[in-house]
Amino acid sequence: MKNKTDIPVFIFCGGKGTRLREETEFKPKPMVSIGGKPILWHIMKLYRHWGYRRFILCLGYKANQIKDYFINQQKYTSDFILDTKTNQVAYHQNDLQDDFHITFVETGEDTLTSERLLIASKYLQKDDQEFMVTYGDGLTDLNVKRVLAFHHRQGTIGTITAVHPTTKYGVVKMNKKTKKVNWFQQYPVMADYINAGFMVFQKDFLKYLKKNEMIEPVLANLAKDGELSMYAYNGYWQCMDTYKDVEDLNDQWKKGPRWKIWQ
Repeated sequence: MKNKTDIPVFIFCGGKGTRLREETEFKPKPMVSIGGKPILWHIMKLYRHWGYRRFILCLGYKANQIKDYFINQQKYTSDFILDTKTNQVAYHQNDLQDDFHITFVETGEDTLTSERLLIASKYLQKDDQEFMVTYGDGLTDLNVKRVLAFHHRQGTIGTITAVHPTTKYGVVKMNKKTKKVNWFQQYPVMADYINAGFMVFQKDFLKYLKKNEMIEPVLANLAKDGELSMYAYNGYWQCMDTYKDVEDLNDQWKKGPRWKIWQ
């Protein structure tokens, strides 16, 4: 079994984010800024905190913006001197403390997630027996090492992390006889679980992947075969689906974000 820093993490970064058109008309969804940094960076910092630094980004829509950000990140965050004659750059300080090993994979602008993962899987190494997968739009304070340990105990091909979602609506209940509302709650936590991403798979999972298909039907097939486990998580998780979500996450960043568990 590989050590903890060698397990690759695939991140879906290719979707167009149509429900977030205010932001994604000009940038890919993973590049939407939270606290001055792309949400993708926040996700990668979470994994790096737990020891995972090897990322395989499944790119698509406006992929060059993601490449450009990481290639030129130090220039964007540091003061520096540029000698235009020699094109040499000297940095006044080096505040870049990220430690990522990133493989950028072009998986197509309109490709669905199952096929994106299938295309990017060619960069798995021969001795990679397992890998992690997540979406490029969810933040959490999850201990990823515990998910991996749970996956090992379960012995299944795949494990997903599941959370109780918070509805975006006010929920009401009424007295059937009087037709009066006797219970009202704004944005309650729902009883059902949803897939929050932060998944772990054995290499055999690649046999389930298909072209022109989302990853969710693939997970359903894995479940039918009794090869999918669920790590139930009751801690912090929030997905960035709408512009309101972007505003909420930026507001949380100002007040002290629960997902920022790194130093």
